Amino acid sequence: MTLRGKTAVVTGGSRGIGRAIVRRLARDGARVVFSYRENAAAADELVGELEQVTGVRADQADPDSLDALFAAVPDGLDILVNNAAINPPLPVAELTGEDFDRVMTVNAKFPALAIRRAAEVMRDHGRIVNISTLNTVVPASGHVLYCASKAALEQFTAVAARELGGRGITVNTVSPGATDTDLLRATNPPEALAQTPEITALGRLGRPEDIADVVALLAGPDAGWITGQNIRATGGLLV
Repeated sequence: MTLRGKTAVVTGGSRGIGRAIVRRLARDGARVVFSYRENAAAADELVGELEQVTGVRADQADPDSLDALFAAVPDGLDILVNNAAINPPLPVAELTGEDFDRVMTVNAKFPALAIRRAAEVMRDHGRIVNISTLNTVVPASGHVLYCASKAALEQFTAVAARELGGRGITVNTVSPGATDTDLLRATNPPEALAQTPEITALGRLGRPEDIADVVALLAGPDAGWITGQNIRATGGLLV
């Protein structure tokens, strides 16, 4: 129970990688508040499964919903995990200003403001972990805004690590490779998913729990000397 007595906020915790992160941090002893946008049934199921876990509805397209999320941690915060994101298939030729504003708000603006809010209430020696993607170094055709917004998030990580380091707060990025989630299967053709294990050193798709394990490491007491880093948790898809 390495996180006993700690309080964590995880965005997008009702499914996929976020759900695995909520489970892992709670298993390690943390009290976890997670956000969800619309799947109340999945959120309620997770809350019923775990002790010391609370779900809060927050739409990342609306930064004002940060108020509800941080109202759930009035006694302070130790861990923030910026996980929630959207990835609409969108080639450059079809890009609109509305698309740009929506994806950048959800994937970059909201997390940046969450870092700011977290820093205001986070206890010294806290942990911030931002979830990015391998696609910032292996760009994916048809996903221009996803790649760009996650690249922005990686830069927020680097700058925040310097600005918050004086308080012992670490800020890191975890960049998953091909991880078997609903989002991965909705945005990639089946033939690509079938081929991916063949070019991955560990010979399979990632699992949400694989990413949660890396987040738990960075959130825990043994990672106090790691900050400003981008951990590419890909199983060797990129080496």
